[in-house]
Amino acid sequence: MGRAEVGTPKYIANKMKAKGLQRLRWYCQVCEKQCRDENGFRCHTQSESHVRQMLIIGENPQKKIAEYSEQFKRDFLSLLKSSHGEKKINFNKFYQEYISDRNHIHMNATKWVSLTEFVKYLGDQSICSVEVDPGKEGGFTIAYIDHSLEAIKRRELAQKRERGDKDDSEREQKQLERQMKKAKMEGEELKKLQKKESENDENKSESDDSKSTRELKRDGTQPIKLAVSFSKRPTATVATRPKPLKL
Repeated sequence: MGRAEVGTPKYIANKMKAKGLQRLRWYCQVCEKQCRDENGFRCHTQSESHVRQMLIIGENPQKKIAEYSEQFKRDFLSLLKSSHGEKKINFNKFYQEYISDRNHIHMNATKWVSLTEFVKYLGDQSICSVEVDPGKEGGFTIAYIDHSLEAIKRRELAQKRERGDKDDSEREQKQLERQMKKAKMEGEELKKLQKKESENDENKSESDDSKSTRELKRDGTQPIKLAVSFSKRPTATVATRPKPLKL
């Protein structure tokens, strides 16, 4: 069956299909050619151009795999830095963003067998911050770590500001604790003073009660009786003139 002529509906449909993502197993990284089905991929692998490229790579396959791995990592990190910066994102979600470009380097041409192996490599090499994603998406979250001089200075400034805020918070906490301790001591002293005043009032009340028991108490139903005793009035002695002496 021949190819569809240019401008026909079938030709346009084939072009639209070619723009989208196709099966990874039907993509030839060596020739950078995407096939739409298994039959097309088998025909491509038997073509002269593909065989020639495979013979060239066969002379030193490890070198080509290392080149693909380095380019894959470079493109992956470049997109991560430009699109998300140092913010966290789910690894699988971001990988879908990366492979949306149909001309990207595919992982099956690199030294990493799976995505899990690649994300662990990024974490072990301190290229990205890798954590287990507790959300619904699962997997891992990654965040790009910028090792440039400006980024290092920016992180140091942020850490210094954070330490300053922490020191201010600790000073405020200590000052609050001192105020609470002082208020507690003043409260205890006030309680002691109130207790002392209360004891003094009680002692004064007891002394007043003892005085009141010694005062005269009158029963309102009985008349008041007074016992009065009269003693003899002393008699006055009249002084007599002395008689004149007779000569």
